[in-house]
Amino acid sequence: MNMAAFLDEYTDGALYIRVSTDKQEELSPDAQKRLLLDYAKKHKILIKDEHIFIENGISGRNARKRPEFQKMISLAKSKPAPFQVILVWKFSRFARNQEESIVYKSMLKKQCGIEVVSTSEPLIEGPFGSLIERIIEWMDEYYSINLSGETSRGMTEKALRGGYQCTPPLGYKAVGNGDPFLVIPEEAKLVSYIFDQYCHYHKDPTAIARQINDMGIRTKRGSQFERRNIMYILQNKFYIGKLEWNGIAAEGRHETFIDQDLFQAAQRRIAETYSPSKRRSVSTCKHWLSGLVKCSICGASLSYDRNAGKYPYFVCYRYAKGFHKGSSAIGEKRLIRSVEEYLNKLLNGQDFTLSYIERNAPELTAQDQCKKELDNLAVREKRIKMAYETGVDTLEEYKENKERLLQEKERLEKQFAQLQEAPAAPDAKEEFLKKVRTVYDIIGNPEIENDTKGVFIRSIVEEIIYDKEKDTLTFRLYSPQKPA
Repeated sequence: MNMAAFLDEYTDGALYIRVSTDKQEELSPDAQKRLLLDYAKKHKILIKDEHIFIENGISGRNARKRPEFQKMISLAKSKPAPFQVILVWKFSRFARNQEESIVYKSMLKKQCGIEVVSTSEPLIEGPFGSLIERIIEWMDEYYSINLSGETSRGMTEKALRGGYQCTPPLGYKAVGNGDPFLVIPEEAKLVSYIFDQYCHYHKDPTAIARQINDMGIRTKRGSQFERRNIMYILQNKFYIGKLEWNGIAAEGRHETFIDQDLFQAAQRRIAETYSPSKRRSVSTCKHWLSGLVKCSICGASLSYDRNAGKYPYFVCYRYAKGFHKGSSAIGEKRLIRSVEEYLNKLLNGQDFTLSYIERNAPELTAQDQCKKELDNLAVREKRIKMAYETGVDTLEEYKENKERLLQEKERLEKQFAQLQEAPAAPDAKEEFLKKVRTVYDIIGNPEIENDTKGVFIRSIVEEIIYDKEKDTLTFRLYSPQKPA
């Protein structure tokens, strides 16, 4: 752009300032602003405060991710244009995608009469100046793409070598320098409490979250605990020494405080817990049978009314709203008694059929999982050898990594041998009856709270259909265990 044309009179301009996280030597926003304002003053360009657009730590690869940029472009399209020139410290601050840069610069120049000027990259007039500008933009885009690839490769290599590149989960803190995370005793107690409540007391994740919030305990970010926080903790393999990043698994070097058996018990319960998407969490229900009992007329759930005088009852909520005539109402005491009587009949030999949960994908058996981990070890063995041969690792690092893999291999081979010797799985109905016995004892115990009763009854009963006209209750039982 020919600045001589602007020396005789003042013109309105705008500043676009962006600081990327890509370069450590990047000028700060204040430094860029100072240099741009000095340039504007020297060249008689007036800059209003509302025409200074600043973005911090945002990648320039895509303009849609830059709100201040979009705000500036939108304002530039106003009639009349509020400014005639946009000053940037470097062309790479405007865009590092050459295609996007050409589109926006062309639009600004042709539709709005606005030039984009780099104060640190002066261009000569004419076609050569335009060519140099394109070369500068191409080099910046190449740098951005190359940096992204190098970063990804570096993180992948770090993951393969068991490096720590995640935010420390609850119970741990980072110490820097790539060293293993350290245990925070108080937080570790909370994590252990969560596993204990879920595995040994069969608490619902929502109920556990509520208990923790009632204690005044908050997450690392200072928020209240939710069901998803509890589920994330229960399924996080970091607690048993595993590191996972972008599909890559490795053995960590950090101290663990959750026992392997306890962690696996949690995974089994998660897998076995049938939870249809429309079923509410037990801890949010008014009664431990809420949501299980269905109306035979319309299929809706029977709602619990505890304020119905001396005799609380369950009634179809659609009937209560006038959708059909039959009330499908049943007293609470009678319903509980009927559930207990039915379970007792099962325990005394009454025949029954089971519905089996169909998984979206076949689950790996313990033997399959063990075999898969052994195969992964073989791949990792080749990688650490390659890292040594190419000079990435020293001989000492190679020996240390190899020794760690050998120990892991011995453990897995021993586990695989034990699994092969394990007795055949018992009959599905036989196993189911063991669960029925446990559920029967739980729901009949007045000392046990409703949340626990609700969790246990849902572990064997999918739904109970009440037909008031026939005066019958039909139980639909299910099991996550498929028949052999």
